[in-house]
Amino acid sequence: MKALVFLLLLAVATAKVYERCELARLMKANGMAGYQGISLANWVCLAKHESDYNTRAMNHNTDGSTDYGIFQINNRWWCSNGVFHSANGCKIACNQLLTDSISQAAQCAKIIVRQQGITAWVAWRTYCRGRDVSSYVAGCGV
Repeated sequence: MKALVFLLLLAVATAKVYERCELARLMKANGMAGYQGISLANWVCLAKHESDYNTRAMNHNTDGSTDYGIFQINNRWWCSNGVFHSANGCKIACNQLLTDSISQAAQCAKIIVRQQGITAWVAWRTYCRGRDVSSYVAGCGV
């Protein structure tokens, strides 16, 4: 029984860290290529600098809010963790952004982009905007 509990805890604690091209293909499959005029390379660049392609990335901010998942979606505005008061613009529980599947995170990211644009992400503004980001999808066949 103890071994089973340990294995379950280990499964929850381990994160899916995607390879660059694997993530690019998944993003394309989730309709992100060209979504709202944003290239797939820009989405992959954003994910690289927000989470290092880690689905379980979490960042606790100085204002008490937390960023979740591959796109580091904030619970003040976009998801609910049940503790921090949230606008919950994506109508989603934050833990759904921490799964190996990126589909929920991709849908929420699309909502954010429709409302605020890709400039809502500081990492995109800092590392991707105005740069040649083609290397983020180079050799991926997407």
